[in-house]
Amino acid sequence: MRVSLCLSVFLTGSVFAGGMDHKSDRYSYQSELYLACEKSALNVHAGKVLKVEFKFEGVQPTYEFDIRALDGVDWDVTCDSEKNKIIEIEEEVPSVYHPLFLDRKRIDEKQARAIALDAWPGDILEIEYEIEPDGAASYEFDIHTFKGVGMKVEVDASTGEIVEQNEEIWQEGYE
Repeated sequence: MRVSLCLSVFLTGSVFAGGMDHKSDRYSYQSELYLACEKSALNVHAGKVLKVEFKFEGVQPTYEFDIRALDGVDWDVTCDSEKNKIIEIEEEVPSVYHPLFLDRKRIDEKQARAIALDAWPGDILEIEYEIEPDGAASYEFDIHTFKGVGMKVEVDASTGEIVEQNEEIWQEGYE
């Protein structure tokens, strides 16, 4: 089961505004760059965009689209916003008990939470269970840090290593 904290901020559909005014910025929701990436993401997996997040992977600005495909499978499709190029495709599974996740899981969710919060102390707003392009399973945590920064942290479910940590600037929609 996907876990989400129902904060009042989610009622507006936007979180992690940070220092960037995403309504007028070139990377804003519904900007030309956004629309081009959305089209590319939907070409990979046709369906409905449930949520989009704008984040920096290192210094690379990206959009991550959560798409429910026509066959009902959920996908995270990440697009490099400057190049309009799909750079990652991950399958979201509904729980740690999904066979694709369960077969690879060596670290339980409590351990993965502790690892993520040790790196980025704060409040976990959302957890997703993902199958990476190479078949590895990972826990993905959206953390609102105590310093006021939104972080997306992925913990490998087999090794407990943090495999990705990115600053999330904004989010539209929710699951």
